[in-house]
Amino acid sequence: MTGTHEQVRIPLPDGGFLATSLYLPAAAGRGERVPVLLEALPYRKDDLTSSYRPEYVRFRDEHGYAVARVDLRGTGSSPGVALDEYHPTEQADLHVAIGWLAAQPWSTGAVGMFGTSWSGFNALQLACERPPALRAVVASYATDDRWTDDVHWMGGALRLLDQVDYPLYMVAMNALPPVPEVFGDGWREEWHRRVEETPPWLLRWLTEQTDGPYWRHGSVRDRSFGPARGPSPGGYGRITCPVLVVAGWADGYRDNTFRTFRALHDAGTPVHVLAGPWSHMAPSTSVPGPCVDHVAVMARWWDRWLRDAPNGVDAEPPVTVFVRSYAPPEPDAVRWPGRWEAYDRAGLDAVRDVVVPLAGLPLSGARPVAPQDVPPGATGPVVAHDAALDVGAAAWNSCAASLPWGQPLDQREDEARSLCADVDLPAGTVVLGHPLVRLRVLPAVPRTHVSAKLSLVPVGGGPSLLVARGLLDLAYRDGDGTAPRALEPGEWVDVEVEVEATAFEVTPGHQLRLALAAADWPNTVAPQGVWSMLDLGSAELVLPVSAGTPHPAPVLPEPVAVPEATAADDGAPDDGAPDDGAADEEPGDSSHVQWQHGYDVLTRTRYADVDHGATYAAPHAARCTEHYVGHVEVDARTGEQTARGMCRYEVEWPQVRVRSVARLLLHVDGDGFTADVDLDVDADDEPVARRRWQTRIDRRLP
Repeated sequence: MTGTHEQVRIPLPDGGFLATSLYLPAAAGRGERVPVLLEALPYRKDDLTSSYRPEYVRFRDEHGYAVARVDLRGTGSSPGVALDEYHPTEQADLHVAIGWLAAQPWSTGAVGMFGTSWSGFNALQLACERPPALRAVVASYATDDRWTDDVHWMGGALRLLDQVDYPLYMVAMNALPPVPEVFGDGWREEWHRRVEETPPWLLRWLTEQTDGPYWRHGSVRDRSFGPARGPSPGGYGRITCPVLVVAGWADGYRDNTFRTFRALHDAGTPVHVLAGPWSHMAPSTSVPGPCVDHVAVMARWWDRWLRDAPNGVDAEPPVTVFVRSYAPPEPDAVRWPGRWEAYDRAGLDAVRDVVVPLAGLPLSGARPVAPQDVPPGATGPVVAHDAALDVGAAAWNSCAASLPWGQPLDQREDEARSLCADVDLPAGTVVLGHPLVRLRVLPAVPRTHVSAKLSLVPVGGGPSLLVARGLLDLAYRDGDGTAPRALEPGEWVDVEVEVEATAFEVTPGHQLRLALAAADWPNTVAPQGVWSMLDLGSAELVLPVSAGTPHPAPVLPEPVAVPEATAADDGAPDDGAPDDGAADEEPGDSSHVQWQHGYDVLTRTRYADVDHGATYAAPHAARCTEHYVGHVEVDARTGEQTARGMCRYEVEWPQVRVRSVARLLLHVDGDGFTADVDLDVDADDEPVARRRWQTRIDRRLP
């Protein structure tokens, strides 16, 4: 027997409310009390992300949980104004929501929070706030540090490709109206207020160019300096409820994986980690796989901590990781080869650092420097490198999801313009954790970057498979994100680049390649200049190598087929028809995707383009269209670069057809950013609002 699905309003102290889709299991209809799961997002539960609903229905009908999906303040059908990511009002609102859900007559009083990305962030944030009813959380593809590990900055450098994606589409999405049928009377007035008062968040993100109070808010980790393998002080000490972390090695939100585990474990808080091969997609449907039924995994976690069921979860090895092996890279790889391994804290502590000096290794992209031409301060042989400003397109962006945000390509094109060292390791060596690259380089300008990429390559040559990357703006070489320092051109500087968390095996017949460059473009902005020499005497690669694990390979649940969805679900109580997600595509529905990059020989400009979108049906008799276009380019001679993007949403209900179009033109030069943001909002082809923001933001560097 299926349960019910209804629209409710969670009242807030200031007179507002949170629009909530509530899924109640059949047991609640019989008067039984059940635990509650909460997911809170700004991504419009009733249309643009209504496809998330199969998970809620499975939790309800297969596992007997109530599920509340909430539109955050000022988004979807919740009134108010969405002022920023993770605004303080969000935590306050969700504290109220947790208390309200716990107090309902069908509730046992035990609440769990879960979600992917944003809702993984706020699950950890609320765990720090300790609402009495919050008994456990599951944070998927989230992080504990908004400065080091979000889609805004990486190693102190602006993420360029992301500017034409998430930051832009939140401008257009935040300008859509409440769902008329859900909100009721006054939806137009609420819409007009939203359009006029909601700022484009991306302008604030461009302004906040260093770590500090802005990025610390919402970051469980107190500070960004120090290596990820070191202590993680701060908010972790406030988390007492059990935490399950779900991470993906093809996803950008993965660096907190091991530090979150260690910090909570050392604090005595129950914590498990499941790190798979996945991109920023549900583990049950991710490309790449192998895929896992994450609903079943989460349900076991909830059963243990919300129902106190003795199901053995807390007796199992707490860390499960997928160890990747080699396969030729494909941008749309369906499945990675590899195996699952289980570790406990002792197994992670047994990981040893293998230090590989670069001196003596086979190098490419390097020229020897005569002793008389070596600046004072070198400790060993010195090589020169003709660094380029437009290296990195084969690696694409570091936060893959569905296409066109796919997997890295064969790295050999970029490696041909990088300084590369090939490392022979015993076959079967498992690298588990954060590799480090320590270098002494000679900068030619006051500000430049070091990009470090690790790839598996066949001995003797063949496609190069990127397995992990890191980047550092050398202004942040001291490890303090709050205080960048200019470089002195022509003077040696010591740097340590932390590579992303990873788990891979050196497959027999293969070796590891370290590729060093001055840019990772377009993943991050290119610097305005390069470094020119590398002191091999001070250069080393530090690899965290697993000592093995005594635990048997874990067996994870296979994905299950999801029932067909219905277009007619309007939030009313069920009548026995399936109720599990976005509506099936109808005749005329469509989707498209393009991803390409190239080089303009005459202008010396490297560029990358994306164009993708879809049309589909949604609840409340809606029909939705999404369309995204992005273009980024960099002048390989000067480092000046541009990002242009367009995001269009159209939603047609019986009451109205609305369209929201946001456009961005971002120019980056050595002195700062020039940003133009346009927003056009229409109803039935008549203008509702035309908004423009134009600003010049200086780059800050003492």
